[in-house]
Amino acid sequence: MNNLEQTLSIIKPDAVERNLDNEIKEMFKSNGFSILKEKKIKITKTEAEQFYKVHETKPFYNDLCAYLSSGAIVVMILEKENGVLANRELMGATNPKDAEEGTIRKKYGISIDKNSVHGSDSIDNAKIEIDFFFKD
Repeated sequence: MNNLEQTLSIIKPDAVERNLDNEIKEMFKSNGFSILKEKKIKITKTEAEQFYKVHETKPFYNDLCAYLSSGAIVVMILEKENGVLANRELMGATNPKDAEEGTIRKKYGISIDKNSVHGSDSIDNAKIEIDFFFKD
């Protein structure tokens, strides 16, 4: 009957710097997500490189890793029915200029790089990304 999925969400340094973490968490909650676990951490560039390994060959890889490790981030495990897709929809397009009204990136994103949030793009990646930050 229900298809509860867990997905990883990261509130990126640009949003944490602007003290938007609680507002963004409220957006998740008001859209039916449960926040199962969360922690505020700072990762190294090496950890960011491991995390974003799937993008290793892309031109933006180095900037992405430098950015994710540039300040505090909030990592969360979100859960909701069809959670992976629901989170992608709530985040909005990667480039805030292209994001729909009412999405997190439209509301808070500064640029294509500083777009305030990351979310897993598939169920398989969600599991890998959750394990990366929450390997208990």
